[in-house]
Amino acid sequence: MLRDKYPCYVAGVPVDAGPLLSVTNKYAGKEATQVVRADRAAVERAIAAAAEAFAATRKLPAYQRQAILQHVVQRVAERQEELARALAIEAGKPIRDARGEVTRLIDTFRIAAEETVRIGGEWLPLDISPRAAGYEAIVRRFPLGPCGFITPFNFPMNLVAHKVAPAIAAGCPWVLKPASATPVGALILGEILAETDWPRGAFSILPCSSQDIEPLVTDERIRLLSFTGSPEVGWALKVRAGKKRVALELGGNAACIVDQDADLEHAAERITMGAFYQSGQSCVSVQRIIAHAAVYSDLRTRLIDRATRLKLGDPLDEETFLGPLITEADARRVEQWVNEAVAGGAKLLCGGRRHGTLYEATYLEDVDPRQKVSCREVFGPVATLQPFASFAAAVDIANDSAYGLQCGVFTKNLDHAFYAYRELEVGGVLINDVPSFRVDSMPYGGVKDSGFGREGVRYAIEEMTELKLLVLNRPGEL
Repeated sequence: MLRDKYPCYVAGVPVDAGPLLSVTNKYAGKEATQVVRADRAAVERAIAAAAEAFAATRKLPAYQRQAILQHVVQRVAERQEELARALAIEAGKPIRDARGEVTRLIDTFRIAAEETVRIGGEWLPLDISPRAAGYEAIVRRFPLGPCGFITPFNFPMNLVAHKVAPAIAAGCPWVLKPASATPVGALILGEILAETDWPRGAFSILPCSSQDIEPLVTDERIRLLSFTGSPEVGWALKVRAGKKRVALELGGNAACIVDQDADLEHAAERITMGAFYQSGQSCVSVQRIIAHAAVYSDLRTRLIDRATRLKLGDPLDEETFLGPLITEADARRVEQWVNEAVAGGAKLLCGGRRHGTLYEATYLEDVDPRQKVSCREVFGPVATLQPFASFAAAVDIANDSAYGLQCGVFTKNLDHAFYAYRELEVGGVLINDVPSFRVDSMPYGGVKDSGFGREGVRYAIEEMTELKLLVLNRPGEL
């Protein structure tokens, strides 16, 4: 199903020789393929090539950059099922969800192609006083320079797209380190990019160790470092990044507020998806459900009923909803955290059992907020429930977190919706939906320990460009 071996890409050239990295079938636990692993010397060559290629990429006309992105859209669409099945194998993502991620990858590149020809600027009048009479200005965006990208295992195709596509749109060369557990999708994307007119030295895709990728963090020729992953790693990278611009998307423990007037059937359906989609391995997975006391019991019943009917199993089975966690060690960690919460007085409402790398959809209530399942990012199919008496109190509970990525609010009360929007300490508030919802054109990112900077194609392009001012002095009129 997968090829026996995939090359890495150094300065746009496939490299077939070198040490190999084993990629496992996350459900079967057996090797599925191998990829060529880059070493530190390859990383250094990739950075040098990207720095040299910037002279070409910064001058590429918008229509040419757009054509490159459109080619990717076309070729990914042609290879959609191949990519989806690769994703199901290497990430353990249920095949229906894998197809959804590939569809989003297509969307992300399509949006980037559209935005390529819309990177504009503005004209500024400067004659605000007599001393500036005859002056005016133009402001426009220019590409920042070579970019370094480090991406996680949970969305190994679309999160790559959210860094790569805006960089091409902006005219920035780049070096990518995909997650070692899930590099295949990124390498197939490299095959497709190698078919285009994007300058060869302007991209590298390097599965490698965290030690060997260090030059991407410290080398000053890399002008932007964009990282998606754990807070512990992300903040440490920022310390070492020096003068370069840094964008961090570091996850969270997202809350979902259900008001007393909410449509409970709709809320239960969406929360089930938000809490257990991809076995909870999403930085905006619903982890804390905060429901009004008047509807708490009814909502709890609906949630438990849905959770107990979700099918665990082989990601390639069309009926599977819950696939494996990325490793058995992660499944054991989730098991340990749930057991610790129960030992600390929490009530297990459903689930709570591990089957190798699989973990059942699990709800807990009466959880001490100091327990890891409440205050840290579980990254597994586990959510907590608790009631609230007033809407302001619910917002306070949601804010009682070190993280601040997104929050969902189910309510028909417009005042409550706008109160939540004003007061929630997060990067995004979603009304009548879960924090897990994302459209790839919208700004996406967090505050507090969830990081800073924004993805979403147009907003990522802003991160990858810088404003330059041109002042015009007209000392005399013709």
